[in-house]
Amino acid sequence: MSNAAKFGKVAVLLGGKSAERAVSLDSGQAVLEALLRSGVQAEAFDPQERSVTELVAYDRAFIVLHGRGGEDGQIQGVLEWLNIPYTGTGVQGSAIGMDKVKTKQIWQGSDLPTAPYRIITKDTDLEAVIADLGLPVIIKPVHEGSSVGMSKVERTEDFAAAIAKATAHDAVVMAEKWITGREFTISFLNGQPLPVIRLQPPADVAFYDYEAKYQRNDVEYGIPCGLSEAEEKTLQALCLRAFQAVGAEGWGRIDAMQDEQGNFWLLEVNTVPGMTSHSLVPKAAQAVGYSFDALCVAILEQTLVASV
Repeated sequence: MSNAAKFGKVAVLLGGKSAERAVSLDSGQAVLEALLRSGVQAEAFDPQERSVTELVAYDRAFIVLHGRGGEDGQIQGVLEWLNIPYTGTGVQGSAIGMDKVKTKQIWQGSDLPTAPYRIITKDTDLEAVIADLGLPVIIKPVHEGSSVGMSKVERTEDFAAAIAKATAHDAVVMAEKWITGREFTISFLNGQPLPVIRLQPPADVAFYDYEAKYQRNDVEYGIPCGLSEAEEKTLQALCLRAFQAVGAEGWGRIDAMQDEQGNFWLLEVNTVPGMTSHSLVPKAAQAVGYSFDALCVAILEQTLVASV
């Protein structure tokens, strides 16, 4: 790429210390190689192994840190302080997007459909939660991504184990009503929705969990997604509103369900989605003509606008 010099020296932020470190290393390596192939002067930068003060040696940053420390506003705040342009969502939107409860509260306040939920504490009356949400429910750590610590609960007696699993990852845990239906994901590039993808995990998987996302090769990705053209446009418009409502910008992803009555439900937002061989944003971008390398450069180009 002849004009790659305009980016200067780029830090590809990867790894970190969250539960998603392994995925981030994979994503970051893929992005690094794509940028190098495109002529960009890029280097890997792992904040677990180097002081963030060393970032002053770089002109801009491509954030591929998943989870806490990288997707929750912390590294974005460091980069703002150092006056280094970076990819993706800013401090506030990142912090909101990483908090599933805050995200839901904003969506509810914006009259956007999201699955009913309850925060679970040691004092929570689980019978009341079941009466409210019904069974099954899904138990989630509030501040984790990649389905880390999540469990589907179909029987009252399984609640305790699911809560213990989630609590191992986060002090704040939530129960969310289980939506039976089709799962979709909507990616964004330059703040605009890409083609919708339908996710179809194999029959032996309860939901699109960590293993299905990163370790299995039998998940089906539907592009086209199986919705009518009108339904797809409705879902894209809904997710764009949801993306903007939490302050997300640039690139990212929203996961959603369509229940058996045809209603759409927003699940969560991902402000630093995966960029591995199994990842969804590259699949959606490819459907509109972006190679992986071109996608990485397009995301990095967002930093040029931010630095004007």
